[in-house]
Amino acid sequence: MTTAPAVRLGPRSALVLALASLAGLMMFLWPLLVRVEPQSMQHGPDAPFVFIGLLPVLIVIVLAEMSEGGMDSKALAMLGVLSAVNAALRPLGAGTAGIETVFFILVLAGRVLGPGFGFVLGCTSLFASALLTAGVGPWLPFQMMCSAWIGMGAGLLPRRVTGKAEIAMLVGYGIFVAYVFGFLMNLWFWPFITDAEVPYHDGHISYVPGAPVLENLHRFAVFTLLTSTAGWDTGRAITNTVAILVLGPAVLATLRRASRKASFGREFLPSSKRVSISRESDSL
Repeated sequence: MTTAPAVRLGPRSALVLALASLAGLMMFLWPLLVRVEPQSMQHGPDAPFVFIGLLPVLIVIVLAEMSEGGMDSKALAMLGVLSAVNAALRPLGAGTAGIETVFFILVLAGRVLGPGFGFVLGCTSLFASALLTAGVGPWLPFQMMCSAWIGMGAGLLPRRVTGKAEIAMLVGYGIFVAYVFGFLMNLWFWPFITDAEVPYHDGHISYVPGAPVLENLHRFAVFTLLTSTAGWDTGRAITNTVAILVLGPAVLATLRRASRKASFGREFLPSSKRVSISRESDSL
């Protein structure tokens, strides 16, 4: 049986999400497209401006969802509850050795409640958890955008997959985004650090100002593989896998039950049935 997202994504919201994602991608990639000089704290001065630019995007997405009927007051209440839950869960790991307890709820909620809800939840969860754990810094807007993509991607996964196959799909997605998150969170600072070489690798893995994009991307890929893939990123992937396998079925069932009771989205009926129901209501 096909399961529809509890909070449906309308055309206006889809357009806003696409534009926000494009802007977010440029937020990570622009140092590779222009010549920048490596400097410590390069992102320190501009991170507040990135954060200030990110907040109106979230407001626009929420307003677009509300105007199209995809997100109502009950969905906003659910957004607040899940953001608080994620903020409370994160200190249990806080990224130590890659143990991140914030992402599995984000994946499961995005799966049930849809890509628009998942995008906003990713941002609000990381923002709330950063305030709770004193993790506010120049990295925060980049973490928020990465988490937003994780929640949105979970909502875009095939809807026809159910049961054990759905859990397997979510586990695979959780592993994939664990490495993508590490890749992107390395990219936000890598062009601005100097002497990124490691003693067990002879090649040059620092950003080279003015070098072709593909050459710098190759250096960055090697840098990521040597510094975070086998450690932090793999720890994050294992955490996501265990959490989704152990808690996934129960959390999915709870979220779906809550969405049905809250009536986030009414089932779409065939046109003939809608006409019949409307006629019956008119005759009463």
